Amino acid sequence: MLVKNKVIVVTGAGSGMGRELAILLLKKGARVAAADLNGAALNETRKLANDHTERLSCHALNLTDKSAVFSFPDEVIASHGVVDGLINNAGIIQPFVDVKDLSDEQIDKVMQVNFTGTLNMTRAFLPYLLKRPEAHIANVSSMGGFIPFPGQTIYGASKAAVKLFTEGLYAELRDTNVRVTVIHPGAVNTNISKNSGVEIKGMEEQAASHKTLPANQAAEIMVRAIEKNKFRVMVGSDARFLDLFYRSFPERAVRFIVKQMGSLKNK
Repeated sequence: MLVKNKVIVVTGAGSGMGRELAILLLKKGARVAAADLNGAALNETRKLANDHTERLSCHALNLTDKSAVFSFPDEVIASHGVVDGLINNAGIIQPFVDVKDLSDEQIDKVMQVNFTGTLNMTRAFLPYLLKRPEAHIANVSSMGGFIPFPGQTIYGASKAAVKLFTEGLYAELRDTNVRVTVIHPGAVNTNISKNSGVEIKGMEEQAASHKTLPANQAAEIMVRAIEKNKFRVMVGSDARFLDLFYRSFPERAVRFIVKQMGSLKNK
């Protein structure tokens, strides 16, 4: 689905990949409904949109508030008239500790934002998308959704749920006007740890020693995949490498990840 002249909802649009997605879509001629929990961050996105603000609406939205999510389509349609696309990008990570050291509240928050939020946004918007001549749903999983990372087991489980949910949605909607894409970003330079309220020991050193993909480049890959109606896209060389490695040698790949990522765990 070409994005020009389409109305597209982007969650997590106050920073990182979500902000870059919103700005790129505007540059390509789309109308964008930018949603984020942080209203001040959305204002920054609006400022960065420069000359495209007439096609941008900003909406403070808590993805864990089911009633707010299910009333959100009416808000978008009030601003833009219709809705043609949905990019479920918003997500958080967990504290970098083992499952046994996580609280119920920490586990519930990760699952509610990453999976249940994506699920409910899709359920809320799908009836409207099915009425359009063409439409698209893109759900952002993670490379952590297909290969486990130590200290991020619940995060990975939430993103694995997004992966399989999106693939099942693709199968269900094959004979409709709605195309579906699952997106697996690798290491992208965003402030997801800060937005998640998580301090990760050694993260600065890890970022310095491992090249991360700039968020604007990640957004370009994602939008290109949407416009080509791709079923599945890996964002970044690390995601592409680990996808192949894990499918070929799953146990070796897990050992490799444990060795590479063990230094980030909060002991």
